[in-house]
Amino acid sequence: MNILDKIIADKRKEVDLKKSIIPSSQLEQSVLFDRSCSSLAHALKNSATGIIAEHKRRSPSKDSINQNTNVGLVAKGYQNAGVCGMSVLTDIKYFGGSLEDLLLARASVNMPLLRKEFTVNEYQILEAKAFGADAILLIAAVLTKTEIKIFSELAKSLGMDVLLEVHNEEELQKSIMPSLDMLGVNNRNLKTFKVNLETSKSLSLMIPDDFIKVSESGISAIEAIQDLKQYGYQGFLIGENFMKTDNPGESASEFIKKLK
Repeated sequence: MNILDKIIADKRKEVDLKKSIIPSSQLEQSVLFDRSCSSLAHALKNSATGIIAEHKRRSPSKDSINQNTNVGLVAKGYQNAGVCGMSVLTDIKYFGGSLEDLLLARASVNMPLLRKEFTVNEYQILEAKAFGADAILLIAAVLTKTEIKIFSELAKSLGMDVLLEVHNEEELQKSIMPSLDMLGVNNRNLKTFKVNLETSKSLSLMIPDDFIKVSESGISAIEAIQDLKQYGYQGFLIGENFMKTDNPGESASEFIKKLK
């Protein structure tokens, strides 16, 4: 069993447990459920830098990235740095995140927030909306074409943007549909965790121009972004590079100044 399969098996159990405790109807009564979302896709389209900065404490490939973070302060730092949006990891077992992180980020800033999660059930989309997300992530590697359609259409009906993540041509071909806003290419192989920016380059030509192209993982240099922009990328998801420093907001700010 590779790491992705393990994460998904655990996630299905976790979601079943949550559903048995907190019914969907309760999520729909949340104060934030009727909030109007800010479009991450729109922010990326109108940005010179296209940075989506991530909050993550650890990952399966790095046991600890930054365990001492205050997610509200990180969010404010990122917003002050001028990022287009923030990705908040909400998986607890493998990434040390939680829905509370999303809620605290939402209470701290008004920029678009992406809930970064392994979405396997419609319940998680209602959760994302209830806890203040503006966009959700769907991972093509773990979903069928029908699931991608159902999940993305539900998110759109709730006013959220959808970022769909692919790793190869096969995943891309099954995923292209009008209910997506952004197509992300993850440069990290989720089975081996090795990173290769060539993945973004080779898939760029196959992504229709109707979608905002986002390159994810392994981006730490200004040159990488300048290079990927030539392939039509308008969004760049950066996590570890900022989070491994003492002040993620400050390092994002310095990075963006250089990029401009």
